[in-house]
Amino acid sequence: MAVWDDMVGQDRVVAELTTAARDADALVTSHAEGGTPPDGSTMTHAWLFTGPPGSGRVTAARAFAAALQCVSPDRALGAAPGCGFCDGCHTALVGTHADVSSITAVGSQILVGSMRDTVRKSFTAPANGRWQIILVEDAERLNERSANAVLKAVEEPAPRTVWLLCAPSVEDTLPTIRSRCRLLTLRTPPVAAVADLLVRRDGVEPEAAAVAARATQGHIDRARRLATDERARARRKAVLGMPLRVDDIGQCLRAAQDLVDAASDDAAQMAEEIDGKETEDLKAALGAVAGGRMPRGTAGAMKELEDTQKRRRTRVQRDSLDLALSDLAGFYRDVLALQFGSGVPLANGDIRDALDRVARSSAPEATLRRIEAITACRTALDTTTVAPLLAVEAMAVSLRTG
Repeated sequence: MAVWDDMVGQDRVVAELTTAARDADALVTSHAEGGTPPDGSTMTHAWLFTGPPGSGRVTAARAFAAALQCVSPDRALGAAPGCGFCDGCHTALVGTHADVSSITAVGSQILVGSMRDTVRKSFTAPANGRWQIILVEDAERLNERSANAVLKAVEEPAPRTVWLLCAPSVEDTLPTIRSRCRLLTLRTPPVAAVADLLVRRDGVEPEAAAVAARATQGHIDRARRLATDERARARRKAVLGMPLRVDDIGQCLRAAQDLVDAASDDAAQMAEEIDGKETEDLKAALGAVAGGRMPRGTAGAMKELEDTQKRRRTRVQRDSLDLALSDLAGFYRDVLALQFGSGVPLANGDIRDALDRVARSSAPEATLRRIEAITACRTALDTTTVAPLLAVEAMAVSLRTG
């Protein structure tokens, strides 16, 4: 399996990255042999991967990182880097390669403290790989100080360092950073291609794969979760039932509370899965003694981890809410399509009866106002410190009043 196999519907981007990986391999080989670097190389030190949610921009960046670290002997026979099987490819893909560092936003921002060690590492030579690679998965969440730290590193990079930045659009990054990056724009994959991936990679039944791909409108990660996780399906069913249970203020408030509670449960589930292991790993690294007692001087490190975990839980809750609101907006877009008789494929065709019921009971103008209320709620949750319950309650009331 080549590293590009999970890049669905991105043939142009795959071709561009494959060419760059070949040129990068030639650069490293010429350097190792003391030769002259080849002319006209398409490899550069900084890349910006953009695309709508679900397009697979992080998947593309990680596949490129794996191709750059590929050590397959078949390269000498003319094969393109990125075999998917060698140690370089495998460890880069699973996140354990010593020379591939990944940075993600724990809270709403990537703080400069999270970037210092990574920026420092970017100026060092690869430990055992072919390139020193820094992958920033949420470049749009760099705050002013952390973005400036990245800018300094991108302006004057080490010879064998590559920065891979991922963001929804070019406008989400500093002009000074994006001007120094090579831009790659991914598109939303076709629904049929996502369904095929779920069948081929995850063993999902074709009918279930088609429903999940259509419901998520080509969002690969969400489609996989919906097709393979019963809890995700139950949550979607509850969210899409909301338009049928907001006839009065009391129902609106109860529906809003249910949405927020479900998001909190998601955050708690992740905390249970991740926080305990992180805490035990840090205690072991700091030299915890029998009985759980910590050595002197380690309280600060433990407090920092607790703060990080708290920020992550807050972000997970808001991300889960945003996902629910996205599903809700998709419901009303389907309603609007029915009201206008557009004939476009419905994302939520598996609940056609509910869509028909809402479409018959309201006018297109009311549907548009409801979509606007959902959009306003998503914006408030992403850009302000408003209490999630208050924002969702206000939206739920707007769904009732139109």
